[in-house]
Amino acid sequence: MKLEKNAQAVLLRIYIGESDRYGGKPLYRYLVELFRKEGFYGTTVLRGITGFGMTSRIHSHSILRLSTDLPVVVEVVDSREKIEQIKPTLEEIVSGGLVTEEEVTICFYRSDEEEA
Repeated sequence: MKLEKNAQAVLLRIYIGESDRYGGKPLYRYLVELFRKEGFYGTTVLRGITGFGMTSRIHSHSILRLSTDLPVVVEVVDSREKIEQIKPTLEEIVSGGLVTEEEVTICFYRSDEEEA
């Protein structure tokens, strides 16, 4: 599938903590490298400033309390087929957190390195 204008795709979001690890490295970094190796179109990691999960413990970045486990969201968009193929691997890798998916429509996808 090529990500063309008006194409249907799936947005996968993985909510984890900044201190989560897998394979000897931060989990978010491991996931980015995995998605790249598997040929996904692209991945973005977002670092939250505050949040809480299943335990209801608030993780926050503030002057008074510097959390070492801020919320992190890893997002990847690709075809339904690619997302379905990677989900069993994610179930093994992501030991704590939340994974969601939703249908999206591609508005446009291009690189700033492409000629105009």
